[in-house]
Amino acid sequence: MSKVANVLMMLEYLSTGRKYSIKDLSEMLEVSPRMIRVYKDEIEKAGIYIDTLKGPYGGYVLNQEIHLPKRFITPNPINVQNKEFLNLMNRSIKEKRKCFIEYLSKGTSVSRRIIHPYELILFGNEWGVAAYCELRNEIRHFYINRILSIQLLENFNN
Repeated sequence: MSKVANVLMMLEYLSTGRKYSIKDLSEMLEVSPRMIRVYKDEIEKAGIYIDTLKGPYGGYVLNQEIHLPKRFITPNPINVQNKEFLNLMNRSIKEKRKCFIEYLSKGTSVSRRIIHPYELILFGNEWGVAAYCELRNEIRHFYINRILSIQLLENFNN
């Protein structure tokens, strides 16, 4: 796993309030004891302080309540039926371009819209986009999997 994933997993273990030895943590995360110490330092730089208990029965204990998003610890598979649309939407956001989309609304009706995408977001286990919709004159959320076609248009400022 990556360093970030290991730090999050270590925080997940410690957030139970149980004491873990460096050896236990290193075995669970499959890293060296030295890396556990590095992770502890990184966590403390972020303002989450871990108590160190010394002695033969010592270890690390987290004596504060933190809430980690479970999605990042035990990720659900993310449902993306059309990765090309996801990539086009991401490109549109980066280049600040409008998009013309054909969107399958709830039920079976298809609407044609010009949107100004702002941010990709996860709705449960599906990608969506927050965008200004010219048809409704307001910010709307669209599921990527309901987009039937997408065409990049000019920049927002044009």
